[in-house]
Amino acid sequence: MKRRSLLTVASAATVMTLGGVGYAAHRRSRNPYYQGPKSDHFDGLRFHSPEQAADKDLSDIIRWQLSREGEAWPAQFPSPFPADKPPERVEALRVVLIGHASYLVQVAGRNILIDPVFAKRASPLRFAGPKRVNPPGIAYADLPPIDAVLITHNHYDHLDGPTVARLWQDHQPTILSPLGNDAILRGYDDTMAVETRDWGESLDLGQGLTVHLTPANHWSARGLNDRRMALWCAFVLTSEAGVHYHVGDTGLGDGAIFRAIAERFGPPRLATLPIGAYEPRWFMQPQHMNPEDAVAALKLLGAGQALGHHWGTFRLTDEGVERPAEALDAALDAAGVPRERFLALRPGQVWMPG
Repeated sequence: MKRRSLLTVASAATVMTLGGVGYAAHRRSRNPYYQGPKSDHFDGLRFHSPEQAADKDLSDIIRWQLSREGEAWPAQFPSPFPADKPPERVEALRVVLIGHASYLVQVAGRNILIDPVFAKRASPLRFAGPKRVNPPGIAYADLPPIDAVLITHNHYDHLDGPTVARLWQDHQPTILSPLGNDAILRGYDDTMAVETRDWGESLDLGQGLTVHLTPANHWSARGLNDRRMALWCAFVLTSEAGVHYHVGDTGLGDGAIFRAIAERFGPPRLATLPIGAYEPRWFMQPQHMNPEDAVAALKLLGAGQALGHHWGTFRLTDEGVERPAEALDAALDAAGVPRERFLALRPGQVWMPG
């Protein structure tokens, strides 16, 4: 295959990882994932958020791809932290970044994976698309018994179908996703049991631990013609260890979603927030926060501690591999927030409350 063709395939895979779409996304008249009653965020075919920006169309995709002047990434960006070997159980709270937006959260004696991606590429293609530049911060074989898997949405950098299927066969965890994603997951293993919930709904995981689904300013797509046909969400975990608010992807919007969290649950003890995949801003702003936005979200939440993810593992957008961490420090300094209150995590890095 010629180099130009390879680049075209790689760019297409990158766009699909982010849920790339075009006008074809609006041609399907039936939702293949979810058939349910209309609501204030579901019109019978597609989901939408209260602040839903106008969908990018094919011309926007082409404009971005043709004008890309992004900073190149290194082939390898190893973490300074060794791969973690977590304990079997933790009663309090222990959080480890596996990479990109994948976490192991150990709390209340439960082991929870959020958006576990162990694949070499965050892509629908095995041979093209964003390639991992560092190994997972926990080797799959070193995972403790997994009790629950939480999926925020269906973009390929968050929903790694083969990994979730493997987890199902190995651990039989409770799998929780927003509406419609169960159909996608069962496409990888039709024996998989998946719990689905809508925004505002919850699931009791036992031991006093409850997971609540809340809105995010984002969207979904697995291909070119299923845009917003499965729901997306953020998660709030409540337990005796406190409130943990986790966002896979979101734009800041007017800040309403963050104010709502603080009003409903109180200021979180911990917020895990995305800080990467934000350039160019004209394209990414509605769906991805930059570090300055993430600091604004931290202040709206009143969270005691924040951890930053969604950077440094898969190159999805135009900023350099180290720019999110650098920009986060600058944004914290400008806002008068101590740097230790918001850490840009690297794979294998462990956080526990002091």
